[in-house]
Formats: sequence, structure tokens, C-alpha cells
Amino acid sequence: MYRDSSGKTLEDYPRPSVAVDTAVLTVPPDEALSVLLVHNKEGWRLPGTFLHENERLADAVLRSLRQKAGVTGLAPRQLKVFDEPGRDDRGWVLSVAHVDAVPASRLDLTESDARLVPVDADELRGLPYGHGEIIEAAVAALRASYEEHPDPARLLQRPFTLRELRKLHEAVAGQPLARDTFRRLMEPQLSATGQMSTGRVGKPARLFWHE
Repeated sequence: MYRDSSGKTLEDYPRPSVAVDTAVLTVPPDEALSVLLVHNKEGWRLPGTFLHENERLADAVLRSLRQKAGVTGLAPRQLKVFDEPGRDDRGWVLSVAHVDAVPASRLDLTESDARLVPVDADELRGLPYGHGEIIEAAVAALRASYEEHPDPARLLQRPFTLRELRKLHEAVAGQPLARDTFRRLMEPQLSATGQMSTGRVGKPARLFWHE
């Protein structure tokens, strides 16, 4: 049996419970950046679960999304470990937070007890288990990724106009963006399709593509 330099075995040390919690972010049509919440007997919260014995973190994340929100086919990445003592009133719990940003069309919530809530909504401040802090970290990471590059999470259907791209970035940023400054930063990173928009709001505009 393994013993460390103090002569103790692994069983001699208290162990925290390990949870996974996932912030799934999206921008519904003509709405603000939003996060997926699920409902249980204790109210609204992020989809999450405790890690089972011999289970990988990634598998626990997908299990919680499937069972709690009815959502499949996502690929969340690890965001941060939240380990502040006392953060969870259920006991000593480490939360390995994950994040994913997907088009709203990927989230079919019609048959689950889940909904999308704008990330700046007041109700997110009172979420249990430190989930408000997880959402803040996830939103900050997504917003940082959108500051310099066009739609890195591919939330917008390709191809798109510069106006559509700017509106998406404004939804992610949570504030208006200067049109000319945005165009000068983003247009050099885009590839023009050589086609014009049709059936969209406003006058026909050039369509762009970005991998």
C-alpha cells in the first residue's frame, strides 16, 4: 500500500467531492448573449453533476447536458477550477467549470426543463453553488476571444454581411461597437464571396466568409 513521506495513505486525507458545471453560451436571433439554465427542486442553475467513480470529466459534462438539459452534440472545454472553501453550501466541492458557445439552433429545449437567460439578467446573481461566478468567467473568456477576431465560435451562419457580423459582436460584447472601427479591424480577416445579400434587412450588401 502506498504511503507518503509522512507515512499516510491516500485514505488518510479528506477528499472533496468533484462536480462539473457547464456554461453553454449562445445568441438567440435578435437577442442578447445568453446562457443555458436548467431547473431542479432547488431552482435554476447551470447544468452540472457530480463526478462518478472512474468517470472522465468530459464524460460527466456530456452526461449532465444530456440528462439535465436534453442537449447533445456539444464539445465543451475546461474553463477553470473553482475551489474556494465554502463556495458550495452542500459541503467541500470542487467545481471543474466548462464552457461552450454554440449557435442557438443547436439547442432544442422544447422537451426539457431548460431555458436561455441573458447573461446580464439580475436573476443570475443569486444562483446557487457559485454558478454566477462561473458564468462571469465564461462570459469574460468569450468576450475576450471576440475582441480581435470575427466570430471565433462560429455563432453566425456563413456567409454573412459585415452588418450581421457587427450585430453579433455587439450582442457578445453587450454594448454598441463603432461601425468604421469594427470594419477596419474585421474586414481584412474576411474573404469576400463575390455575391450580394438578398432577402435580408436593408440594401443588398457584400457577403463574406471566414473559417
